[in-house]
Formats: sequence, C-alpha cells, structure tokens
Amino acid sequence: MKKFVFRFQNACLVAMVSFLFACGGGKPTANSPGVLSTATGLEYNSDEGFQVAEFRGQPDGPNLVYIEGGRTVLGSFEEDILHTRDNIERTVTVSSFYMDETEVANIHWLEFLHYIKLDSSRDYYQAALPDTTVWAKNLAYNDPYVDHYLRYPGFRYHPVVGVSWLQANEYAKWRTITVNLKLAEESGIEVPAETGGRIPLETGVVLPDYRLPTEAEWEYAATALIGTQWVDEVQLYKRIYPWDGHSLRNPYGKEMGYFLANFKRGRGDYGGIAGKLNDGAFVTDYIYNYPPNDYGLYNMAGNVNEWVWDLYRPLSFQDFEDLNPVRRDGTLDPAGNYDNGANDPNVVNSLISDEIRVYKGGSWADVAYWLSPGTRRFIEQDSSTSTIGFRCAMIRAGGNK
Repeated sequence: MKKFVFRFQNACLVAMVSFLFACGGGKPTANSPGVLSTATGLEYNSDEGFQVAEFRGQPDGPNLVYIEGGRTVLGSFEEDILHTRDNIERTVTVSSFYMDETEVANIHWLEFLHYIKLDSSRDYYQAALPDTTVWAKNLAYNDPYVDHYLRYPGFRYHPVVGVSWLQANEYAKWRTITVNLKLAEESGIEVPAETGGRIPLETGVVLPDYRLPTEAEWEYAATALIGTQWVDEVQLYKRIYPWDGHSLRNPYGKEMGYFLANFKRGRGDYGGIAGKLNDGAFVTDYIYNYPPNDYGLYNMAGNVNEWVWDLYRPLSFQDFEDLNPVRRDGTLDPAGNYDNGANDPNVVNSLISDEIRVYKGGSWADVAYWLSPGTRRFIEQDSSTSTIGFRCAMIRAGGNK
C-alpha cells in the first residue's frame, strides 16, 4: 500500500510539473529542463530514462576573464610605416569568450614541466623546455638571463619567453586536461576508462579547451571598447592603444606621468634614468604591473608580444568571414602564390608559408608603434624569442553571443 501511495504521489508531482510548463508557468531552459521531455513526454533521469545532468552554466576557469563580444572594426589605425597594407580596417563581429587575465608566467610553465616530467616521455619533456638561449647576444652581456630568467624565484611572475607557437599549443592542451580532471574530482565524477580519460561534455562540469586566441579575439580584447557607446549603437571613438587617448603616460592620480606599458622608449632607452626609472623594466616585468584595460586584462600592450592562433597572410583583411574570423590555412591565398621557395628552392623572396604565425602586442624591446592592437608581425611557428610569450583563451559554450 505504501509503495502504491508513493508512486501515486510521484506521478501526481510529475503531472503537476508538466502541467505548469504547459500552462506557461515556466518554460524549460538549459539550467531547468524540467522532469519530462517536451518532445516525447518521457521522464528524465528515471532508471532507464534519458539522464539529464544538473547544469549551472560554464564553470569558471582559473585566471580567465569574460570578454563580452560584439561588433568591432579590426585593423591598424596607425600609419603603415612598413607599407605592408596587411591589416586594413574591416567590420566584424566577435562572439563572447574568455581570455587569460595575464600572460602565462615562468611559474606556470615550470608547473607544466613538473607534471609532464612525472608521466610523459623524456623526449616530450625535452621538447617542452623553453629555449633560454634566446637571451644570448654576441654583443650584449645577457648571460644572467640565459641562466636565471626561467628558474630563478625572482622571475616567477614574469612572462615565460623562449616558447614557440607549437609549445604554447601543447601547454594549452595539458592545461585543459589538468583543469578538467580537477573539476571532475571536485564534482565527484569518475572519468570512464572507456573514454580514454575524456570527461563527457554531458556532465556539464568540464570546460571547453584552453587554446591560443584568434587574432580577431586578441585584437578585440586588447582594444577593449566597452562602455564607449552612444545611444546603444554608435561607438564614440576608436583607441590607438588599449587605453584612452593618444598618450603613453598615465594622466590620472598618483601615477600621473608614468608609462602605461613596458616598452622601449627610444634608441638605447629601455626604462629611463636611475632614480626615475619610468617604465620600471629593462626587460620583462611583473605580469600584474601597469593598469589593466577595460576588460581587466593586464599587459595587452608591451611586456611581451603574444602568439595568436592565425596563420599570417597579407590578405587576411580581404578574405575573411565577418563573424569570428580566423586564418587557419591558406584558403583563397595559398603559400604557393609567394616566392617562398615552394616552387623554386633557389628563389626565396618571402617568408610566407603555412607554418608562419602572427604575433601581436609589442614587447619590452619594441617602440610604441607596435603597442597598437591593430599592428601585426609574423614568425615561424617553431621559432622562439626573448620578446614573445602568450596567454590562453576559451570559448563561451552554450551561448549565442
């Protein structure tokens, strides 16, 4: 009798919830799908029924800042001093996404090296080591940086350098796996052995992949034109740098007159004079130094250049999608169109190939021109320098903007 009463009460509850949905008392949503399928009327999460996990939205990823997407004009607003004409203005829409608040630092890379040394091959570990010789110069005494920059504790929160585009991608893959395993453990989810360690997306507790940002995402996030609208649809101005105005110095408060980024002020001038070291750094600087931009991102100009996902093509501004553009291959602009040795190894007048990647943002060794988010340069994806680092990005899953 008790079983019958319980089943009767449960059936009444299911029917009542279904009735409320049907009467408009509440439409099903991703976070509240209800107890019955609106397509079949079958009950969710019964013994043999379709299992619908609890979902409260995409979890917060470590160090990530939400970047609200929107319409923007990509391209360089600076004078084209190199006459490349490779980043002419075009209007696009960038979907909302997440981006690291800071550049990936030495301590983060050392953590990566620690864990892969425990469970990866020696060859993989060796391939992940940054090239510390990027600091070495025949005509400069940079030996202390060669020996100390990566591992000395004083440089823990300086951006990692000497990493290639390929290495940055391997780091992003490892970070995805590591963060998601921790989220699964915290949620009490056992990773099925048959999935090869993959946590099912249906659980709702895992994050999308960490990855390098696209050039469009990076430029959009760096410019940070949020809150500059007039009558909802008109942007009042464009920014040359990741902050307002034409000046490189802070115009406000106690920091008035100090530079807003770590860059090379002029020939031979990396930081100012003793007693008044204006930008505070001869090489890289603490990843939280200098005011963040309006999205809360630090050092989107200066400190180190940053790798982005895109292949370099001079015609990226011409051949593009206007929603979430990215250049992932030579579509419409193959490498064979250029004198890069592909057709004749004896004639190499161009670096352009399908292994050349874009980097942006300017560095401690660059003049102010390269601090403008619209400027772009390129280098081989397996190369590394003392002026290029990176930060990660991530899609905002389950949203339409």
